[in-house]
Amino acid sequence: MKVEARIFYLVAGFAVLMTAVYWVMTALFTTDQKAEPVGIVALFLTGGLAFLAGSYMQFVSRRIEERPEDREDAEISDGAGELGFFSPGSYWPVALAASAGLAGLALAFFHIWLLVMALVALLIAVGGLVFEYHTGPEHD
Repeated sequence: MKVEARIFYLVAGFAVLMTAVYWVMTALFTTDQKAEPVGIVALFLTGGLAFLAGSYMQFVSRRIEERPEDREDAEISDGAGELGFFSPGSYWPVALAASAGLAGLALAFFHIWLLVMALVALLIAVGGLVFEYHTGPEHD
């Protein structure tokens, strides 16, 4: 996870650098010579969030064993093996994405009735995804 932490640190540094550039550019090239505060705050918070994610990944990387991605001398075959179980043909992610999109649409147009329906659909989709392979106790 060291590689991922470095990437997030680079994104954080870039966002903070662009915050300074944006601050200067909006102050110089606007008609009233004032910096635009919303963009400055958004860029700075983006850098802060990237720094937060990078520091978490660096924190976790110290506590887990070193992965092949973190070693300079690793071969491709070092990363071979089973990575986990992935559902081959599940439709629940599609339902989850559709209900999340519907919730976003309901928020954009501020339709509370549609938001309630979308949140119910979202909960059903999350439940279906989580319990897709739960079959319960086996009956002989």
